[in-house]
Amino acid sequence: MNITVVEHNSSWKEEYLKEEREIKEILQDELVNCFHIGSTSVPGLKAKPIIDILLVVHDVNNLDKYSMQFEKLGYEVMGEFGICGRRYFRKGGDNRTHHIHAFQYDNVQEIERHLSFRDYLCHHPEISKDYGELKSELAKKYPNDIERYGDGKDDFVKNVEKQALIWHWTAR
Repeated sequence: MNITVVEHNSSWKEEYLKEEREIKEILQDELVNCFHIGSTSVPGLKAKPIIDILLVVHDVNNLDKYSMQFEKLGYEVMGEFGICGRRYFRKGGDNRTHHIHAFQYDNVQEIERHLSFRDYLCHHPEISKDYGELKSELAKKYPNDIERYGDGKDDFVKNVEKQALIWHWTAR
């Protein structure tokens, strides 16, 4: 996979909404909710230009029945892909454009982790800026090594996730 981190692009929201409409047509009654997550969902945050989508569904196992429809939209169907209880889809090959992370409605830990991280970065621009700078540095250092890129972000992300979850339960 080619790793490029770019300045925030205001068209990412529209790209997410387009994809959301297509996903809703496929899943209809199976879908509980759909969210734009990840760095492209945070205004002003530098990001890999990949739209991350979080699906909350009634029964995650039922998503396996929709594999052909997702493939017609250009997605690779990846199954759990290392996270128990998730269904993961990716689009764009080595120049990835979209990721879908789908969880059953009662997998609250994974759902809250993603949403709290996004919301925390939206409300803490100084941390968002630091995260963007880290990602830029790592992309320059490891332009074709997603493992090392991810490992380089790991401590920062885990620390912010912890802060985000505490903030989520105290800031409301």
